[in-house]
Amino acid sequence: MGEWKEVLLWCWIVNYGVLLLWFVVLTAFRERLYNLHGRWFPLSRESFDQMHYMSMAIYKVIVIVFFLVPWIVLEFVIR
Repeated sequence: MGEWKEVLLWCWIVNYGVLLLWFVVLTAFRERLYNLHGRWFPLSRESFDQMHYMSMAIYKVIVIVFFLVPWIVLEFVIR
């Protein structure tokens, strides 16, 4: 079970890294990303921001539920 704890912890760390990278790229290159996506989809700036904010929130919840919570449970079970 110790291996599972390590795998879950690393999955959580990597996924939070992805989330942080997503935030940094979106913050630094928001206008470029909006223009790029605007070529493909008719989006207002508000809907573009809302789409990314909601996607980040959903991603964060999924990462917590599927990686962090099981890791915490295994921490308590193994002790």
